[in-house]
Amino acid sequence: MGRSRAGTPGIDGVCIIDKEPAWTSHDVVAKSRGILGTKKVGHSGTLDPDATGLLVLGVGKATRLLSYLTALPKTYTGEIVLGTETSTLDASGEVTATHTMQGVTIDQVRAAAVALTGDILQVPPMVSAIQIDGKRLHELAREGKEVERPARPVTVYRFEILDELDHDPGVFRCQVECSSGTYIRSLAADVGTALGGGGHLRNLRRTAVGGFTEADAVPLGVLTVEHLRPVASAVCHLPQVTVDDEIAADVRFGKVLERARIGVDPDHVGPWSVLTTDGHLLAVYVAFRGSTVKPAVVIP
Repeated sequence: MGRSRAGTPGIDGVCIIDKEPAWTSHDVVAKSRGILGTKKVGHSGTLDPDATGLLVLGVGKATRLLSYLTALPKTYTGEIVLGTETSTLDASGEVTATHTMQGVTIDQVRAAAVALTGDILQVPPMVSAIQIDGKRLHELAREGKEVERPARPVTVYRFEILDELDHDPGVFRCQVECSSGTYIRSLAADVGTALGGGGHLRNLRRTAVGGFTEADAVPLGVLTVEHLRPVASAVCHLPQVTVDDEIAADVRFGKVLERARIGVDPDHVGPWSVLTTDGHLLAVYVAFRGSTVKPAVVIP
């Protein structure tokens, strides 16, 4: 365990928070810093304030690995409300249009969802953290401005309409598995548009980030240092190589190594997590020139 600048033991690892509604991702990070006693806390992907579910935090040395967590696919559940459009595409916004859509069947909703599955181009909502010309879209939206947003490629691996709520006709529960950067509220709005009207999303919940699931998560109110997972868990989805003490010494110095020496697949493009024989993460290596690999991140 390292030492912080203040001389207290450093805290390193990954924790999975089950975020409550009304908390921003920044709020969760700020509160976690106080609970864990370290400023080195970051999250791997923003979750809307009204949404609940998994927010993956990197702590200490693990903050250097957040980019590998950000890219992981994610799974969500939510409810598509047909007939009402909102300014934010979700239930937090103001109603901007209403449509009569009582005749829409669940089979029609499922067909619209299937059409939005696969590799698609998605226009980010105005109320989002994406920057256009140096300013975040949600800041522009608060000023009453709407700007043209270029469509971005995303992948929807699965978009399943589970059922229609018995107590709330016209509201359909859905489950989505998608690439990072996909906006579920945009999918909900697009389903409404495809069905000849409009719609918005409510009760969004993130249920998985990569291999992390709800079973791995803890509420922020009970978070302690004991809930931290090893730093290596941040890259447990990457191909792994284990090295002996001699090679480990070279890895710690960030040396460029031959693929054969470090033991990575000659045909694989990487990246790879490099571990000691007792499972501690040393570095993440990536392909380099010819038959060599180099470090992208070295963990002190």
